[in-house]
Amino acid sequence: PTLLAIKAKKKRGERMNGPTIANPRSEYNDWNYDAEIYSFGVRLHEKFNHTILTQAFIDRSYIVQEEMKQRAVGVEDPVLNIQDNSSLASKGEELMTEFIISYLNISLTKFPRDGIKSIYKHLISNQTLSYVSKHLGTKDLIMSADYPPTEEVYVRTVKALIGALFESSGELRAYEFIRDFICTQLNQVDINELWKIENPVELLQELCQDKKLGEPEPRLIGQLGKNTLLGAHYVGIYANKKCLGSGFGENVEIATEEAVKDSLRTMFKTNANMKPFDFRMPVEKVMSSLKKPSIAAASFDKI
Repeated sequence: PTLLAIKAKKKRGERMNGPTIANPRSEYNDWNYDAEIYSFGVRLHEKFNHTILTQAFIDRSYIVQEEMKQRAVGVEDPVLNIQDNSSLASKGEELMTEFIISYLNISLTKFPRDGIKSIYKHLISNQTLSYVSKHLGTKDLIMSADYPPTEEVYVRTVKALIGALFESSGELRAYEFIRDFICTQLNQVDINELWKIENPVELLQELCQDKKLGEPEPRLIGQLGKNTLLGAHYVGIYANKKCLGSGFGENVEIATEEAVKDSLRTMFKTNANMKPFDFRMPVEKVMSSLKKPSIAAASFDKI
């Protein structure tokens, strides 16, 4: 009841005086930045070097802003004894690429390279990484020119945190952080929706040819309400006398398209009853696979 009353009072104030401007937490008298930095590492159960962790939260825009303030008061050549998080973010991005690619190749052994690339892009997208950064509680710790921080600043910060963890506790803990906070964003996500296949029929034909299954052909299994608005058609895809997949649709064309997609999901082992991602996969297993040529060749530096 108290929170509801406070919220209602806030809404009345906004209707009368306009939207409330968000103030940084650092403007309050009880703010202790060093204590907050220390508490951040404790909450994550990680051992950070305090200096390196502080650097991970310093965005380049903050340094530029402070230099402009010094020039405004007459300092011609301002010198700040702080470093931004650019180098840490670069290292964190490198670690993310290595681990995520290896993790996906181990988890999805039948999934094509283009599909792996699409999932990888989803995990490193600004939307995903900014979501992770915000929910780690970085908003009030980030030192940037803008408040609240922009999406790009959130993304750069979470990358820098990975780099800071690498510098503080080593590669193993950095990879565990990526597994626990970034790879887990695939939970409850249909990975088939992340990969938009331009020509699924052509892809299915190529796969059947590689596996020597013959030419796939659609067959009408059943239909209801033909030539009505509520018509339903059931089509199966067959190759070498085996049903690869099936699908329903309001007409034969749509049902065939759904059947082709179902056939691909079956061949890739990414259908509805697929084995869930192992978010407790030992990091050592992923690290050992990084040394394999097949994984090393799967670098997506030029995406």
